Amino acid sequence: MEDQPLGSGGRCPVGHVAGSFDPFTDPYLADPYAFWVRAREEEPVFYSPSLGYWVVSRYEDVRQVFLDSDTFSASISITPLKELCPAAIDELVTAQMVMGPSLVNEDPPTHPARRGHIRDALVSPPRIKAMGPRIRELANEYIDRFVTRGRVDLVAEFAWEIPALVAFALMGVPDEDIERAKTFANRLALFTWGHPSDEEQTQLAAGMGQYWGYAKEHVHRRLADPTDDYISELIKVWRTPGNEDLFDENYLVTTMMNFLFAGHETTTNATANGLRALLEHRDQWDALCADPGLAGGAVEEILRYSSSVIAWRREVRADASIGGVDIPAGAKVLAVTGAANHDPSVFPEAEAFDIRRGNANKHLAFGVGRHLCLGAPLARLEMAIFLEELSRRLPHMRLVDDQVFEYSPNTSFRGPDHLWVEWDPAVNPIETDRPS
Repeated sequence: MEDQPLGSGGRCPVGHVAGSFDPFTDPYLADPYAFWVRAREEEPVFYSPSLGYWVVSRYEDVRQVFLDSDTFSASISITPLKELCPAAIDELVTAQMVMGPSLVNEDPPTHPARRGHIRDALVSPPRIKAMGPRIRELANEYIDRFVTRGRVDLVAEFAWEIPALVAFALMGVPDEDIERAKTFANRLALFTWGHPSDEEQTQLAAGMGQYWGYAKEHVHRRLADPTDDYISELIKVWRTPGNEDLFDENYLVTTMMNFLFAGHETTTNATANGLRALLEHRDQWDALCADPGLAGGAVEEILRYSSSVIAWRREVRADASIGGVDIPAGAKVLAVTGAANHDPSVFPEAEAFDIRRGNANKHLAFGVGRHLCLGAPLARLEMAIFLEELSRRLPHMRLVDDQVFEYSPNTSFRGPDHLWVEWDPAVNPIETDRPS
């Protein structure tokens, strides 16, 4: 057992589990949940010398970190995990990229003052409900493209694009820019939550600079010519008398950049994770196909069992205790929601995938407390519609045998790069979906 440098309240949390924690390589990338079974039992709170973070894995402890926002600050949530090398800094300076605060990394008092305005502009219930028919239309348009083919990568030809179309339409991104904007956004996960080499980081920083420039251009367009999209709604709020100090232009650009990423990447990954889980548990897929009313419960169990966001970061403002381990002020915490969602003290038979699980919605996939994900209602709606339409039109699809699932090497976002499925189109249940 290795001594750790920060103090632990009488017991050293850096042991064999902590020493073996490497979130950037296999076998962890392939199956992080196997690691957390052992960690929750042996070292539920440990210090990772390689990361420089205290790592928290039990459900109640993770909830504590999220709910006590006075002690555990969100300020580092989107700070690059790896310190920027000089060449990467040069790229950002050249691009004049100066990311300020945004909702995800703000603390009180600014966070609650802004959150209500942002929530109302983005995810008011009428706005979300109105998007349902368009999401269903898109799902079927994309299924139409491959339904007679008999084989498809559901990430590349379904889950990758549709959430982007939905999110980017909400943000006012024109259709011709969607491919460009999603490419920019995809680089953000590795840049912010990964551990790239200096060369990789510099290349990613160049992309981040371009991403920043794109977001800035879009905000400038909306400042000059507002429409009815999300950024325009925020500009309208900002221009309301008395709200002049609520935002500034930099805040709008940072918000645009973050929401372009968060609005689609997590739903893409959650959809792919869920379809993999359902097709690996054939009885669950068959149950969904027989009863589309199970789609809502299936979404909650997917978010619990194989969430697209499996960890989030906080900084300790004052000396604290988590799970009996003393954590000093100034320390950094990695709260592993994916591990918490498999805690058997909350979810009996937690390693089983059960779309009828009664308490699946207690998962922490969207966080909890002040920073509960604003996009949760939209993500739930999209995923339910995707499951309903795929199970209706392709109930007989199955995973292609012997495929290797690969994941981006980062601490927080998880979804397979590809998800190959196959079926016999001659027996598609809808006659017009069969080859002519």
